[in-house]
Amino acid sequence: MQTEFSEDQEQFRTMVSRFLQEKSQPTAVRQCMESDAGYDASVWQQLCSEVGLAGTHIPEAYGGFGFGPVELGIAAEEMGRYLYCGPFFSSAVMAAYALLHNADEAAKDALLPGIAAGTTLATLVLDSLDAPAKIGSGLAVAEGRLSGTAPLVVDAHIATQLLVIANHGAGLGLYSLPGDSSGVSVETVPALDPTRKLAKVEFAQAAVEQIGEVSADSLNTTWDFVCVALAHEMIGGARHLLDSTIEYTKMRYQFGRPIGSFQGLKHRCADLLMEVEMATAAVHHAARCLDAGEGEPYVASMVKAMASDTYMKAAKEAIQMRGGIGFTWEEDTHLWYKRAKSSEVFMGTPNLHRERMMGVIEAQGSL
Repeated sequence: MQTEFSEDQEQFRTMVSRFLQEKSQPTAVRQCMESDAGYDASVWQQLCSEVGLAGTHIPEAYGGFGFGPVELGIAAEEMGRYLYCGPFFSSAVMAAYALLHNADEAAKDALLPGIAAGTTLATLVLDSLDAPAKIGSGLAVAEGRLSGTAPLVVDAHIATQLLVIANHGAGLGLYSLPGDSSGVSVETVPALDPTRKLAKVEFAQAAVEQIGEVSADSLNTTWDFVCVALAHEMIGGARHLLDSTIEYTKMRYQFGRPIGSFQGLKHRCADLLMEVEMATAAVHHAARCLDAGEGEPYVASMVKAMASDTYMKAAKEAIQMRGGIGFTWEEDTHLWYKRAKSSEVFMGTPNLHRERMMGVIEAQGSL
């Protein structure tokens, strides 16, 4: 199994970082989060057409570049570092993985090229964002008609295509319908993190097309791949908070010297550095496990829990080490703090993932 990034992967990271450094500065992030759409459409098209990020992990047969979780993780990590606002996670990650692991070939041929090109804005509609076992109680299909409510859906307000996992009586199925279909109601909801828009989606006998069956295994696999991508985004955010906090302690003077020279703050920064490095190593290992199709079966839940804890610790330390200014609206740290808190519970809290991890270990007979 690969243990280090290749030269091509490092060049890919540099390219993504340069693009986001130019297009996703805090001023641009604030403008996007205050807009109704929540993203800059021109930047999104550049990101897809010039950099090709939306198709990074999508097979070449479906219009993508044919890379895997490692390269997708690099892109997600840099997006977390620069707090990119756009439909990348909802469309290129959640919707694309739902199609890759659950849809039939006809649906993949029809939908994945548009997602890879960024011309189709898709999102995955789930009735629960807590755990795979909780999916299927709030959305039901009967005679080709979908009814029910999904209380929290990422970027549903801008989605041109909705992919829905719903109960059809004999199990779960993957269904597709345009975002503006009759019988579909989308209402944006207030969110702690304004950089990631959420909406409530209600279906009232909406006509849907079934494009695949969803088994327990395929649903858990989809969940794992999405969570590992999210974990990359979180360690990218944690790395930004660590680096920016260290820089702040070098420039902030108290008693005639930089506060970073105080032993107490040195220890806190060193402890945070160790946590970020360990979480980063674990998340990179998880991506390589998924890419190789081997490794610990519980690795996705392990790194989702680990990255959540590390991101929240980095956010709290960043606020505290800045003192009073860390709590102000004008200081940008709170933007990453809110993303850290929302990501902590998105796709399952750390406790839920530890419980899921222990269930996998027990099922494998490792205890």
